[in-house]
Amino acid sequence: MSEKSDIYSLIIKAQEGNQKAFNSLLNTYWKDIYYFQFNKCNNEDEAEDITIKTFARAFDKISSFNPNFKFKTWLYTISNNLYIDHLRKQKTETVSIHKDHHGIHRIIDEEPSPADQLIQQQNLAQLKAFIRKLKPHYQEVINLRYFQELSYKEISEKLDEPMNNIKVKLLRAKKLLAEIIINK
Repeated sequence: MSEKSDIYSLIIKAQEGNQKAFNSLLNTYWKDIYYFQFNKCNNEDEAEDITIKTFARAFDKISSFNPNFKFKTWLYTISNNLYIDHLRKQKTETVSIHKDHHGIHRIIDEEPSPADQLIQQQNLAQLKAFIRKLKPHYQEVINLRYFQELSYKEISEKLDEPMNNIKVKLLRAKKLLAEIIINK
């Protein structure tokens, strides 16, 4: 099976709501999109924020993906459009009204990560030390979700961010935390 057919298979599964497929696509293309953004804005935080928004938008609109195009190119197009929007927002101060996001694909990591296993083992001191190695915005979403036990909706309202952004940010935080734990 070729890489192209593997990706197309993941896209079909993601369109059907398969959470593992979403995670695989995120993990496969995260670095490409992040570096694309970093080369544009030369700022780690902005690049990361736009990358999170890119995947949130892509997962929300995955049903509209046209298989005649490369998935990576589609992601670059979304990311570039979000970057242009970002520049516009910097130039003009406007009030943004977000639509109510009904029907959003749930991005859930169904397998317990090393972080989840540590929580289950009540080894909180060690886990908190690992969490402190993450960037502050990742620490915040982990804290709100797992220690304050807020729902995605509550986190979205508290941080004034769309729920899809929260979900992608939490997925990314868990992945980074797992890498820290594995590499300890």
